[in-house]
Amino acid sequence: MAIQYFADLDRAQEFLTRFRWSDGKPTCPRCQSQEHSYISTRRIWKCKGCKKQFSVKTGTILEDSPIGLDKWLPAVWMICGCKNGISSYEIGRDLGVSQKTAWFMLHRIRVAMQSGTIEKLSGEVEADETFVGGKIANMHRARRTRAQMKSQKGDKAIVLGLLQRDGHVRAAVAPSRRKHHVQPHITANVEPGSTLYTDDWKAYEDLPEGFTHEFVNHLETYVKGRVHTNGIENFWSLLKRTLKGTYVSVDPVHLQAYVDEQAYRFNNREFEDADRFVNVLSQIAGKRLKFKELITKELDSRMG
Repeated sequence: MAIQYFADLDRAQEFLTRFRWSDGKPTCPRCQSQEHSYISTRRIWKCKGCKKQFSVKTGTILEDSPIGLDKWLPAVWMICGCKNGISSYEIGRDLGVSQKTAWFMLHRIRVAMQSGTIEKLSGEVEADETFVGGKIANMHRARRTRAQMKSQKGDKAIVLGLLQRDGHVRAAVAPSRRKHHVQPHITANVEPGSTLYTDDWKAYEDLPEGFTHEFVNHLETYVKGRVHTNGIENFWSLLKRTLKGTYVSVDPVHLQAYVDEQAYRFNNREFEDADRFVNVLSQIAGKRLKFKELITKELDSRMG
């Protein structure tokens, strides 16, 4: 539906223009002037204040992209609407772009999905951690050797998670699940005075003052009244289903982006597809991601 609706570039341009500037007056992102002339053949404006040209993409995650809005807007719709995510191969086939281009587009959109909120979780909060990654025995020999050299768990990456009961989830890739990584993650994301539910992992022992801590020993039982971690474990299940079923092979250096995508989808699970689409578009301004940054991360991880 989105592919057909936004196939008309003028319609796509008008949609994003009205969405980005609700008063209908495009504003120069450099000098904030609303005095400009429109060059219809290129779909850009020339500011009369700073004399610079700008488009509806300027100052957003779409900036400097040669890909048209007729492909960008359907891509945002698809990643917001697919319960288990959508691969770059599928995006590439549907939109008629290369897999490499689709992969970069999806990473840009994931940047817009990052909430950036400073509001902490509160009340009853579940905490847990999980290992993400395939079996080392199934890896190609060269990759298996790199994995064994870089991590005690070989191929496994560690993700720390926090879930407010009937609320939002926060998840972050971490170097380890030891106390000096687990507890700062809790204090940075959970309001003092909250009740924390965990398993009996020793990293949760001796939490800072201000937290009520209750835990369950999974060797004995998984639920003890209100004390359980079933909610965050459900999130882990959704995350791993997405990683294994849709993306199949995720480089650990990019794992946080995929975790953010799943967290966004989980936190907005009550929304309709159109609501998530609009919400992501409302967060595209003021964010950038360059292809060189992604590639540099991969090179550094392989050489490090």
